[in-house]
Amino acid sequence: MQLCIDIGNTRIKSAFFDGDQIYSNESFDSIEKALDWCGKESFKHCLVSSVRYSKSELQSLLPFNFLFLDHKVPLPIKNGYSSQSTLGLDRLAGAVGAWKLNSGGPVLAIDLGTCLTFDFVNGEDIYMGGAISPGLRLRSQSMHSLTANLPLVSMDDIPDSPIGRTTVDCMKSGIWYGLAHEIEGHIEDFRAKFPGIKAFISGGDSHFFESLAKDHIFVVPNLVLLGLNCILNHNVE
Repeated sequence: MQLCIDIGNTRIKSAFFDGDQIYSNESFDSIEKALDWCGKESFKHCLVSSVRYSKSELQSLLPFNFLFLDHKVPLPIKNGYSSQSTLGLDRLAGAVGAWKLNSGGPVLAIDLGTCLTFDFVNGEDIYMGGAISPGLRLRSQSMHSLTANLPLVSMDDIPDSPIGRTTVDCMKSGIWYGLAHEIEGHIEDFRAKFPGIKAFISGGDSHFFESLAKDHIFVVPNLVLLGLNCILNHNVE
């Protein structure tokens, strides 16, 4: 049994793995709750990725040994990013997860969290980079905070129609359909340049976009955790 922990901006996602398969997984809003859950199973190896805590901070918080994912940890793919020290490691893990599920590149990993990210691994199994833009709730918060009269709208459901009949419905329609078309547009651009590419959609808001799933688009909510486990296996081996 192995444990992988992904500490993001808003949530902490954890999963126990038996080989390449997820044995159990949960999401938490605090490190204390995550630790309570992690203590229910025994495990041999652990990998932690964090955008919130440093390695030294985690060493004082976690009561077990772990491999901390940083830019020095060996990867099963090559990293061709120009500014590797600024690359979010959750993005890299998602790309590795997509590469693993596809048994190689070219592949596009799309994460729908606080930000919408696109990460590309080419046919030579080299991570090349991608794109970053605001996610669902960030778009809602931006319109509210940067305008005088627009309210803060909740994006907890999919709009019934692209035609909003109220200001709130117009905002929801613009946010959701705008994001959906952005995702589809990016995928089609990549398909034009890299025929046969597969796209994997993940992240906390990925369930809102299950309707985009096709023969070349797959919704895999735990893609980052799968990538972390692949990285951990690579280092253990």
